[in-house]
Amino acid sequence: MFQDFDSTARPETGPPRLAALRGAIAEAGLSGFLVPRADAHQGEYVAPCDARLAWLTGFTGSAGFAAVLPDLAGVFVDGRYRVQVRAQVDATAFTPVDWPETDLAPWLKAHAHPGMSIGFDPWLHTVSEIDKLRKALTGTAITLVECENLIDQIWTDRPAPPQGRAWAHPDALAGRRAAEKRQDLARVLREAGQSAAVLTLPDSISWLLNIRGADLPRVPVVQGFAILHSDARVDLFTDPAKTADLADHLGDQVTVQPPDAFANGLRALTGPVRLDKSSAPLAVRMRLAETGARIQNDRDPCVLPKACKNDVEIAGARAAHLRDGAAMVAFLHWLEQETSTRMITETDAVRALEAFRTATGQLRDISFDTISGAGPNGAIVHYRVTGATDRALTRGELFLIDSGGQYDDGTTDITRTVLVPGAAPDPDAPEAFTRVLQGLIAISRVRFPDGVAGRDLDALARYPLWLAGKDYDHGTGHGVGSFLSVHEGPQRLSRAGMEPLQPGMILSNEPGYYREGAFGIRLENLILVIAAPDLPGADARKMHAFETLTYVPFDRRLILTNQLSADERAWVDAYHAETRRRLAPLVAADCRDWLERATAPL
Repeated sequence: MFQDFDSTARPETGPPRLAALRGAIAEAGLSGFLVPRADAHQGEYVAPCDARLAWLTGFTGSAGFAAVLPDLAGVFVDGRYRVQVRAQVDATAFTPVDWPETDLAPWLKAHAHPGMSIGFDPWLHTVSEIDKLRKALTGTAITLVECENLIDQIWTDRPAPPQGRAWAHPDALAGRRAAEKRQDLARVLREAGQSAAVLTLPDSISWLLNIRGADLPRVPVVQGFAILHSDARVDLFTDPAKTADLADHLGDQVTVQPPDAFANGLRALTGPVRLDKSSAPLAVRMRLAETGARIQNDRDPCVLPKACKNDVEIAGARAAHLRDGAAMVAFLHWLEQETSTRMITETDAVRALEAFRTATGQLRDISFDTISGAGPNGAIVHYRVTGATDRALTRGELFLIDSGGQYDDGTTDITRTVLVPGAAPDPDAPEAFTRVLQGLIAISRVRFPDGVAGRDLDALARYPLWLAGKDYDHGTGHGVGSFLSVHEGPQRLSRAGMEPLQPGMILSNEPGYYREGAFGIRLENLILVIAAPDLPGADARKMHAFETLTYVPFDRRLILTNQLSADERAWVDAYHAETRRRLAPLVAADCRDWLERATAPL
């Protein structure tokens, strides 16, 4: 199996580790220290050696940070993790802080004293993050001080950095040769008058060079840094052992050097050098400034072309979703059969679903740890089942399963919420389920003008819930990579989604509703931005729409048909008919019978 059920949170280790950190803070002549979740690459997934926030606090969520002062240690988490953080950290040592409702600067103003110096590791914080924080603290006499990482000084058994072997991602799946990508982006640099761009995001580097790796679970990237020069040369800074088999693939325009050569590589640049201050560590700017390099703040040149998939990548995504959809249908059929006759648990469900995906013969990895939440556990947005929390699926409860696969031709991510048969659900559950479904339908059906961003569409998914005084504390959708990270920017469907949506972008469409202690509901399909089909009488303006990539039935037992409009009912029936048409040839005969019933017209 790819997923295990070990509990890595150890709340009891928090107080002694916090005491040791405070000792290191005092020894360094500081008053406090910032502990981010991020590593130097700002990725969602971090290697064990970089899991400093989890090591210190016990909190294992994918986003957050801690701020440690002499008498207070705040752990900042967003709405996805409010329940989880309370279960994972020792409340006598750490204080959960609702973030971003409370940001770090106001919190420091309220709890730090004038004259305090707060240390931070400049490799773990972006340029824009520190610039913004320093600006917000102007006039407070609270200073931010770059320093060595104090966690690393007290983490005596810290694991070694990852050494995953890299491999070539075939041109037939990438859709473009790496040399063509390098030439195109080098031309972008020359047109901007820039001599080089510093790349710090592993998925950007892996996309640019058509390579994939095994440094991190769930995300097939090669960890490292790179410098792209305006003549299309690339200096790649990663352990050369990882790429030992790739000399022919990389070619003589790509040189591989060990990570500790990166600082000197930066110092050798004169500029103008493109630096993405939203993702590059502050330490990179500091190294460039040491030799007076001219810095131009500009977006990582790989980000947008990586997000806008080419025709080959789109074809791969469609194929991956059909394969994955058939595995999901086989799983849902199995789930209904098993829960009708015996008790199964959350971990049983995870094992079964992974087995169905593995049976495709093409699964590289799961795209994230499966969220398998029965009853009240479904209300924990990013719940990760462990041996200690494993819960039986009880009759009449809702069961939420959010999962995905990594295939050579695409990355999938799907959520379904189903009723465990044998008893009636919570009376409020079908009404909430139907409203969540209405939000998903609204996003699926929308047409929108060119230039519209995710923030402009996010409310469409929430509107049915808002009418009932309900909402959810996460974005409606995130970008998805092409056999890369299941969470990819810059595209988002959320209030923070500022990037105009363009054809070729893949996003999730996943509204939800969560009642703590009772149930959770989330429905998720992946969608592709496409040029909107022509409409008679429409304005002569450029319009976009979404093509649905995910085809798996919704649980009709939880749909209040009379709550749907005629157009919404027609959408569900058409979606289910298309699901049946696409997947029936791919599943076994008994599963095909189940699919027929599951996709019957409302």
